[in-house]
Amino acid sequence: MGTVFSFDVRGAAPRTAAALDAAAAWLHHVDEVFSTYRPGSQISRLAAGTLALSACSPEVGEVLRLCEAAERRSGGWFSAGYAGGFDPTGLVKGWAVQRAAAMVSAAGPEAVCVNGGGDIQVHGGPWRIGVSDPLRRGGLVTVVHADGELAVATSGPAERGCHILDPRTGRPPAAALASLTVICRGLTDADTYATAGYAMGDRARTWLESLPGTRSLAIAADGTSWSTGGLRQGQAAER
Repeated sequence: MGTVFSFDVRGAAPRTAAALDAAAAWLHHVDEVFSTYRPGSQISRLAAGTLALSACSPEVGEVLRLCEAAERRSGGWFSAGYAGGFDPTGLVKGWAVQRAAAMVSAAGPEAVCVNGGGDIQVHGGPWRIGVSDPLRRGGLVTVVHADGELAVATSGPAERGCHILDPRTGRPPAAALASLTVICRGLTDADTYATAGYAMGDRARTWLESLPGTRSLAIAADGTSWSTGGLRQGQAAER
């Protein structure tokens, strides 16, 4: 998936090592199935018309349904449709990390954190999760305290450049934010909400406020910010 994944496990149980192996194998499987950079992946072959959806792994149908639900929930601001094809990149990483974390947590350790390219799913705790400042390398805009099941996802151009497009125009958002961080229980939702919200820009504030169990923090290019759900810039945000 073109990024680095890491596992942090505390209080390992007897089955933890096997669960970590299974979770790593799961992430490799997801990459093999969904990578848009691998011409032989199922998603690439599906886009090329050399593989039918019915012949794909069951996960492809699951992700397709999740993408359709995310598109409905966001009013079309999240979209896996690209040039008439199917590109679920905006959802797959969060979905894969959420499942990997659940696999390890089910083995019984005290606490688990899985970090996929800066998007994080935790179980147990306590954890302190720093949210990077998109305008000041090495700085933080807030710290999230978690003790339970929680996910933190951030979208923006700071690390990878502009890679999120307005689905209505196919171009970068007209009034792009520097970053948008979304916090909720599961990373599948947090990832898609952050992607859709970043595409919306400031219009995302009202939408994010309507989502139950969701908090967010947006940083504008001029350093100003807005937030929902009580999350604040420069403060420790309690779970």
